[in-house]
Amino acid sequence: MLLLDEPTSALDVSVQAEILNLLVDIRAQRHLTCMLVSHDLAVVAHMCDRIAVMNHGRIVEVLATGDLESDQPRHAYTEALLQASRGYDRRLADIGETA
Repeated sequence: MLLLDEPTSALDVSVQAEILNLLVDIRAQRHLTCMLVSHDLAVVAHMCDRIAVMNHGRIVEVLATGDLESDQPRHAYTEALLQASRGYDRRLADIGETA
């Protein structure tokens, strides 16, 4: 088992891609199970088959990567995480101002 804690943080996109591709190759060649800790959902979706979403140290949802990519979360925190990963949305900011 290989534990990866934010393996691509603070790397530019091209180096990040090289590292991720290297990790995928190593995982396949050595038949490794990888546990990846990351806030970067694009990295998680690239590297993982299943995702456990944690909030305050507890797993709130486990879902397949495909469910994440097709916007199929069941837990409100997972939905908020997905929303935050999409970046700034002016429409959401405007909604907050009128509330």
